[in-house]
Amino acid sequence: MPGFEPAYIQAHQSGRLRRNLAEARARMSSCTLCPRMCRVDRLSGSTGVCRTGRRALVSSFNAHFGEEAPLVGTNGSGTIFFTHCNLLCLFCQNFEISHEGIGEKITDEQLAGIMLALQRQGCHNINFVTPSHVVPQILAALELAVPAGLNVPLVFNSGGYDRIDTLRLLDGVIDIYMPDFKFWDPEVARNACNAADYPETARRALLEMHRQVGDLVLDDRGIARRGLLVRHLVMPGGLAGTPEVMRFIAREVSPRTYVNVMSQYRPCGRADEVPGLEAALSADEYRRAMRETIAEGITRLDQRQASFRRW
Repeated sequence: MPGFEPAYIQAHQSGRLRRNLAEARARMSSCTLCPRMCRVDRLSGSTGVCRTGRRALVSSFNAHFGEEAPLVGTNGSGTIFFTHCNLLCLFCQNFEISHEGIGEKITDEQLAGIMLALQRQGCHNINFVTPSHVVPQILAALELAVPAGLNVPLVFNSGGYDRIDTLRLLDGVIDIYMPDFKFWDPEVARNACNAADYPETARRALLEMHRQVGDLVLDDRGIARRGLLVRHLVMPGGLAGTPEVMRFIAREVSPRTYVNVMSQYRPCGRADEVPGLEAALSADEYRRAMRETIAEGITRLDQRQASFRRW
């Protein structure tokens, strides 16, 4: 993509980034940033479901080579793993981070420094992992990082449980959206993460994300520059609702959506509290999900080998 420039550069130059930051911070005073709508005053240190106050917490950051091929390239995706989560799936494979709070509080200046350090390492992007509850902190760090030379794409890597009003604060800021679409059935979502509204919320979020950035665009090296990439974790017993999820993506979002149909489900955390999720995913179940995906018209798929273990 000749002449590519990350979206946030123009947002910073026009003053829109600063205005969106002010709005995002204002919403923290009675927090409505995510669908949980906790309405606690995070600016004063109170916390709701995400257990995060004024300052973000980070568990780790590094050049990550386990992400999707268009993000990894040759030098890796610059991942920043935020501590805590607004969704809190009981089966989370990062349970110690999302539920148990492993990580350290950082300032906006430190977050900006992390972004710039990852860029200096040669990472192709800055990949915010579980960022839904820390949008104001990300915007504040960008205000500092852009004048210091940040110029790689930003990836918003969320669980898909995002409010439209918050996503609109990221319009013209985020280059690549990478949400999960975890469950189609509200009852499964209720049991797994106490969020029966998850399916409807995720549908609305994906439509808004695609409106902002469109289908995934790659440069001549196959590196993602802008667009939507959707993750879908196949679950045992068909609990994720793979055919319905893929039908929605193909018919309502775009048949050209880049999708990673993931095979790595295993019972972690408190998975045994959810009927059906106490078992590992079988190779047959994953192959069936792949056939269902293609049958629904999704063919732009992340290419990687599925692997299975006995647990």
